[in-house]
Amino acid sequence: MARESGAGRLRDEQQRLLPLTPSVFFVLFALAGGDKHGYAIMQQVGTLSDGQFRMGPGTLYTTIQRLLDLQLIEEVVSASEGDTRRRYYRLGQAGKSVLDAELDRMHHILKTASRMRFAT
Repeated sequence: MARESGAGRLRDEQQRLLPLTPSVFFVLFALAGGDKHGYAIMQQVGTLSDGQFRMGPGTLYTTIQRLLDLQLIEEVVSASEGDTRRRYYRLGQAGKSVLDAELDRMHHILKTASRMRFAT
């Protein structure tokens, strides 16, 4: 069964984001696992990248603001009432579509590279 690529479902302005920068990719990827506050996103990025990508607070919050402006993520109310200082973020539907398109793009590249590597 043929599957429509993730990029085929994107609007033009979302398509122009591809390929994603590492900071955008890892923030979206971190939020794919559920709502998180900024520090938890930074920790998750380290885990997801196996320590290969580190993001400081400046890069993180600049990226978060950009993703909010693009409506790829949204700010949500904290689950705990006493935690009013932390802002939590959630991956929106558009963000899921962009992340899916990027993962499809990466998958295609890796398949091509694997074929080329084993062809030699």
